[in-house]
Amino acid sequence: MKTLKKLIILFVLFFIYTYFISIDTLPNSIEIFQGEQINIPTLWGINIKKENKESIEASTNLSTSTFENVGNETITVNLFDKIKLKTINIKVLEDVEVIPVGQIVGIKLYTNGVLVVGSTSIENENGEICKPFASTQIQEGDTIVSLNGTTVNNTKELIEIINESKGEEIEITYIQNEQQKTEKIKPVLCEDGQYKIGLWVRDSAGGVGTITFYDEETNSFAGLGHAITDIDTVEIINISSGEIDDVNILAIQKGEKNVPGKIQGTIIKNAEIGSIYKNTQYGIYGIIKNLSNLKIDYTKKMKVASRQEIELGEATCLSEIDGEVKEYSLNIEKIYLNNNYDNKSMLVKITDEELLEKTGGIVQGMSGSPIIQNGKFIGAITHVFVDAPQIGYAVFGDIMVKEIQ
Repeated sequence: MKTLKKLIILFVLFFIYTYFISIDTLPNSIEIFQGEQINIPTLWGINIKKENKESIEASTNLSTSTFENVGNETITVNLFDKIKLKTINIKVLEDVEVIPVGQIVGIKLYTNGVLVVGSTSIENENGEICKPFASTQIQEGDTIVSLNGTTVNNTKELIEIINESKGEEIEITYIQNEQQKTEKIKPVLCEDGQYKIGLWVRDSAGGVGTITFYDEETNSFAGLGHAITDIDTVEIINISSGEIDDVNILAIQKGEKNVPGKIQGTIIKNAEIGSIYKNTQYGIYGIIKNLSNLKIDYTKKMKVASRQEIELGEATCLSEIDGEVKEYSLNIEKIYLNNNYDNKSMLVKITDEELLEKTGGIVQGMSGSPIIQNGKFIGAITHVFVDAPQIGYAVFGDIMVKEIQ
């Protein structure tokens, strides 16, 4: 009997825990387009109502509804229609049209402060091995924002202030895990006459990638479909500014199993296209400055598909492989409808024979290539499978458009 009671208590506790976790993981706010369905996982006994008490159709697996009016709505999550558990704010965005681009560009990013990418022992003027940074908690991935109260914008400024210290203790302010910290550090005079603190830092990053779409209404663009991360820390680079420029494509390294391919290009001087103001896990975003340097086909202006409209099967992507933006065929293999937490929304497979012959599939530089299905923009290529370069992931188009809005 005691064993049975224990089992019952454990079952009840597990039941309560499951419901608690289920409710806790529901978002506090959701952004959708007009007519787009919301998809909210539910458990037995949980129902969802609009603010006007209109019940949203629910099942034990999924609660769905559409909202037609632009603006803000509120829905409540309830237990057995009696106990309010959570309120979710719904922001309904106006249906938009974008122009898929597919142009490969050069990308330059500049950080807020300087990023710490490593540390090293240094030899002082007397031949002694020193680690000035060892007296601090500074780690790889931290961002140095000021020295002695003076803002540091780049590596050059950091070096100048350290040398001006003449070995006197410096107050160093840095960001670690989104928290600002301040400590003291004493630079060491080295044999080359320079004062150093033993940290490797970086203030910029660059590469090539693809512009996904142009929003004519806001004169803005989106690209890549994924964040630009630091090569050493693998953290998303916190930028102060950036730009995209036109490039000359020099060569294509074809992708093979376990050997990722890539597009090699050089930035064209005085060919800036636009400025970057945001680097997120769903791509880079910015404003177009020189439309003449952007290859736009205004006849391709189209609506953004909601994820519920996307179908398994044939689609196309736009990509500039040999200096010209072309449309290539691919297949949508899987759709992860409820994925709102990363940029792996769909599984895609390149099927176009011409593209496979040129690149072997998806290569570095193709990230951001827009995907079109049934006359609508549905997403962008983001990743490649290293062991199968014809296969990769793509992000939903609705996520990228919401990032701009």
